[in-house]
Amino acid sequence: MSSSGRVVKRVILGRAMRSDRLGETLLPKRLALPVFASDALSSVAYAPDEILLTLGLAGGALAATHSWEIALAVVVVMAVVVMSYRQNVHAYPSGGGDYEVASVNLGPKAGLTVGSALLVDYVLTVAVSVSAGIQNAASAFTFLRGHEVAAAVTLVVLLTAMNLRGVRESGKAFAVPTYLFMFTVIGMAIVGFFREAAGTLPKAESAAYELAPEPGMGTLGTAAMAFLLLRAFSSGCAALTGVEAISNGVPAFQKPKSRNAATTLLLMGSIAISMLVSMIALALWTDVKIAEDPATQLLKDGVPVGEGHVQDTVMGQVAKAVFDGFHPGVVLVSIVTGLILFLAANTAFNGFPVLGSILARDGFLPRQLHTRGDRLAYSNGILILAGAAAGLIAIYDAEVTKLIQLYIVGVFVSFTLSQIGMIRHWNRHLAVERSGRERARMHRSRIINAVGAVMSGLVLLVVLATKFLHGAGFAIAAMAVLYVIMVGIRKHYDHVRDELTVVQGDTKAQLLPSRVHAIVLVSKVHKPTLRALAYARATRPSILEAVTVDVDPEETKALQLEWDKRDIPVPLKALDSPYREITRPILDYVKSIRSGNPRDLVAVYIPEYVLGHWWEQVLHNQSALRLKGRLLFTPGVMVSSVPWQLASSEGFEDRMDGPVAGDVRRGEG
Repeated sequence: MSSSGRVVKRVILGRAMRSDRLGETLLPKRLALPVFASDALSSVAYAPDEILLTLGLAGGALAATHSWEIALAVVVVMAVVVMSYRQNVHAYPSGGGDYEVASVNLGPKAGLTVGSALLVDYVLTVAVSVSAGIQNAASAFTFLRGHEVAAAVTLVVLLTAMNLRGVRESGKAFAVPTYLFMFTVIGMAIVGFFREAAGTLPKAESAAYELAPEPGMGTLGTAAMAFLLLRAFSSGCAALTGVEAISNGVPAFQKPKSRNAATTLLLMGSIAISMLVSMIALALWTDVKIAEDPATQLLKDGVPVGEGHVQDTVMGQVAKAVFDGFHPGVVLVSIVTGLILFLAANTAFNGFPVLGSILARDGFLPRQLHTRGDRLAYSNGILILAGAAAGLIAIYDAEVTKLIQLYIVGVFVSFTLSQIGMIRHWNRHLAVERSGRERARMHRSRIINAVGAVMSGLVLLVVLATKFLHGAGFAIAAMAVLYVIMVGIRKHYDHVRDELTVVQGDTKAQLLPSRVHAIVLVSKVHKPTLRALAYARATRPSILEAVTVDVDPEETKALQLEWDKRDIPVPLKALDSPYREITRPILDYVKSIRSGNPRDLVAVYIPEYVLGHWWEQVLHNQSALRLKGRLLFTPGVMVSSVPWQLASSEGFEDRMDGPVAGDVRRGEG
């Protein structure tokens, strides 16, 4: 890397940190809450929209009468899941979260299913959160309309840069906006409750419209009504995404890790439930109407409002009603809502790299994902997450309504398997525990996890039944593909390990060659060639010869004359090449030596001169590199590069702080 590249890298990432400073990156509860809870808290900005949008398909009356029931059901599920995960963080504080719980208690296949589900869900979290943030921001900053994809991808890049600087630094950067969002929404709820009690709470801007059902949805039978209510419930369960992030991130907490993580979980659950209930209540009191197709479903005096109508989010409409006559309050809500949705992606930026690192440690993902970067963050995982999320945003045009259909399937797969795993965990410990007090505690924990498993499983079935054809099927397919890829990666690592393992009594790898036949490749007599000859002679091989390829007879003859003139004490052999190839004649010659005696070792020395500038590489052919690559695949052949550094490469080694050959194999790439 050039000096200018190093400067840019340090400006973006900061100074590299020593491994022994890892403890300095651990998070206290006040920073852990915004880092890990922003996803769950941000769902308050779009979960009410999804509930009302789905119910609104059958008209405004259904949304008015059943939205609070759907919200209450979501709240009950969230409370149970939070209590269940408090058991998880105490039992499995190592940071494996759902993946570790399922792997230990249900087997590696269940663990890998959870791992693939969570990885997909983390990618969707970034795509949904950033896209929703852009949509909310566009209601206040109209210049963003029509440029949502570019703005969303730009934000993903900014979040990536912040997270590459390290978990603690990103936590400090995100703490103020997250706390500001919490205080603003809770403050808006308090003002709204007082105004409702005083009878001064105005109606929302959409209250004047009539919400018409979509064609064919006007009169629903009992089964169709139940299905629609279940679909609204599954959409509202988007509020639960992010709950599992704390159990995956326990190692990032300061000590006592488990207790701090459990406390943060309780705080997150309490705040998220309070805000969700408040938003649904305010939406009902202000008579918010929101439609999936506002141009045709929203009617003004019986006439559709048309394509020109701009529909604000539930949060935006509620803010305008609560802060009627106080425009700064509306702007503040819009700004902090956009910010929290952007920052909600940060939960995934912390969860995905950690989970990726654990899967890489277990051999299911490339080992590079287990390596920390300069700032002790899992940089490779952060970059992969950013690339996948940006791709989804581009494919779906940053439209939350489309992306949300793919969402939450993965998280409920992990919820369900994790809670079933915890039941088996408690069963195993109860079989050997003799303390009455401990057994009572374990029984309570098992009951909580059992309720969580049943509830999560039911929600998963509802989500699959109501959303499969609307996009959830794509998420399931992505999980299946990722599962197969990870199984293939593990098989590869297992095969490599088996091939490289030294078996007791197997002396084949240590067997000395009967002879060493050394070959120095020669193109002309120059300093690199003479150095390679000297190096080869110093190794004292059984046979040593120089080899050139006869591409041009006149040049070959001139080379032989100069060779004899210099009285070089190594015989020079010229290989015929009627088609002017270089690589093929050398490979054939090397193989002919090996065929005579398989125990012979052929050592090939390749003289190379080292250039310092990239543009100089273009001016020189890469025949040595191609030949080296082919020889590496030839059994019984050892290849040695003998470098000669030219003046342009002087001092270049001091500027090279990037990856070097072999890093990938060592897991350091």
